[in-house]
This record gives sequence, structure tokens and C-alpha cells, in this order.
Amino acid sequence: MIIDTTEVQDINYFSGLESFKEVYGILWILVPILILVLGITISVLAIVWLEREISAGIQQRIGPEYAGPFGILQALADGTKLLFKENLIPSRGDIRLFSIGPSISVISILISYSVIPFGYNFVLSDFNIGVFLWIAISSIAPIGLLMSGYGSNNKYSFLGGLRAAAQSISYEIPLTLCVLSISLLSNSLSTVDIVDAQSKYGFWGWNLWRQPIGFIVFLISSLAECERLPFDLPEAEEELVAGYQTEYSGIRFGLFYVASYLNLLISSLFVTVLYLGGSNISIPYIFVSEFFEINKTYGVFGTTIDLFITLAKTYFFLFVSIITRWSLPRLRMDQLLNLGWKFLLPISLGNLLLTTSSQLFSL
Repeated sequence: MIIDTTEVQDINYFSGLESFKEVYGILWILVPILILVLGITISVLAIVWLEREISAGIQQRIGPEYAGPFGILQALADGTKLLFKENLIPSRGDIRLFSIGPSISVISILISYSVIPFGYNFVLSDFNIGVFLWIAISSIAPIGLLMSGYGSNNKYSFLGGLRAAAQSISYEIPLTLCVLSISLLSNSLSTVDIVDAQSKYGFWGWNLWRQPIGFIVFLISSLAECERLPFDLPEAEEELVAGYQTEYSGIRFGLFYVASYLNLLISSLFVTVLYLGGSNISIPYIFVSEFFEINKTYGVFGTTIDLFITLAKTYFFLFVSIITRWSLPRLRMDQLLNLGWKFLLPISLGNLLLTTSSQLFSL
């Protein structure tokens, strides 16, 4: 049997083309993920700079001003410094737990960004259980903190890890009940459907007006989940040196630092999505689109406007969180647990009961 040389070349050409298509398909899947990670990184740097500037203004002092214009590159300079610092490991600690803990905290929070709708049809993955996926994945982060505290072989670190686990459990339940109330109002657990349900009546269709109690409970619980003042008991400097971060240095300490701001950003994004209509706004948006003769559904301009609106609402709550940190004193541990179990939990249960009753009577 004689095989023509041109036929062999054609076969090799088509097999190479199929391989190129597979590689192209894989790269095309990775591009949105890389864009999202890049956007998150820039947002975290912006949040760090904003917090330093706002805290400097509150305390009437000069904030960062030398690294770049207005000190905007200070966070990048700090991250670069941590990247090249030596990573110290406790000699008698559990090296595996000590090394894995920071990575678990960061990765579990990063995955949560995949269900955030930044605009119309502008979401990485629209799951039917989007909000509960965020709650389930964010519950893994305290495990990383507990592993870090235990692996450090330090009583202050271990106490900080235990406090982080206790605080997360205490405030995860009211937060979940508030999310369940929103899901009942929207008849869906998808973040995209929740945003669409609030777009029917514009500004007055936001869940903020239908769930004011749930909004307050969700805001307090999200601050506690982020371990922000007045709820930063796990790393209380005056009591536990630095909590579960005591033995960490270099890039591992930087991962904990990044994780706290990632958690703050995702919490503010979920406040925007669940209670403030996401990318919806009360101004006559249609007139803006018609003026530029660009379709809202498929146009780049429409997506950019949606993204801007979402980030504007998000950064407003970031501003509130930063002001809260530099205005209120830290609670005691017993006060923190009493607030979660004796006040927020009964209030969120009552809010869920009222929401369920109203939905049943409206059928």
C-alpha cells in the first residue's frame, strides 16, 4: 500500500490545527479569569491607598505621599518589600499547616468573586445557588486561620485562630438568614436573578427598602466576618500580639493582609448585589444609551456604565467600613459573642419569619 506524501502532510496539518484550536479554547477560558484577578488586584491596591488616606484625614496627619503621585504606589511598594523578605518558619511548629493556612484563606475568597454580576451578562459563572456558594466557600477561610494558629506553636496565635473560628460561626448564621430572606423575595438563589428582580421599579425596587432590618444585620455581620474594627478580636494587637499572624513574615504575612482586603471587597460587592440593585440605577439610563446610539445589552459602553455603577456603590460601603474602623473602639470577646447570638440571630430569624409570611400571603 502506497501513501502519498501530500496526504500525510495534509493529515499532519489538520491534526496540528485541531491541537491549536484546543489550546486556543483553553486560553480563551483563562482570559476572563485573568482579567478578573487583575481587576481584583488593582481594586485591593486602591482600597489600601484609600484606607491610608482616609485614616490620615480622620487623624489629621499626612498620609502616603512619596511613592508615586499622591502616594498611590505605596501599597505596591509594600507588597514588593514583603515579596523579597525572608519567610521565617517556627522550629517546633507544624510546617505543613503553617504553610497551607494563608493560601487557603486567599483562594477560598478569590473563588467567591466568580458569582458576582458586575453588569448585564457580565459575570464569570451564573450558578443557580450563587449566594449560597459564596457562603459555603467563605466558610473555609476560618479553617485556614485555625490551621495557621495551630501550626505556629504559639499560644497567642492559637488563641487568635480559635477566636477567628468562633467569630465566623457566630456571625455566619445571621448573615445566611439574611441572604435566605433575599432569596425568598427574589424566588432565586442566583445573584443575576436577584439583581434582575430589583430592576423592575428602579430605585424603589431595591431590597434595601423591603429588607431594612436584614440590611443592617447583614452589614454588621459582614463587618464581623471581615474581622474589621470593632470586630477585629482574632488579631487584637493589645491582647494577642498579632493573633494568628504573630509568627508570619514575608509573603505569607502579605497573603493574610491581602485576604482581609479581598474579604472586605467581596462583602461590599454582595451588599451592592443583594440590597442596592447591583448595576441598576434610578436615573433614566435608557436616555443615555439612546443618546450614544449604543445598545445596552451588547454595547461596550453599556457594560462600562454597569461596571462603574456597581463599583461606585461598592466603594461607598468600603468608605463606610473604613470610617467605622477608625471611629469605634474594639469590643470585648464576650460582647462580640453576645451581639451575634443574643441579638443578631433572633432579629435575623424574626426577619426571615416576616419575609416568609409576607410571601405566603401574597400568593
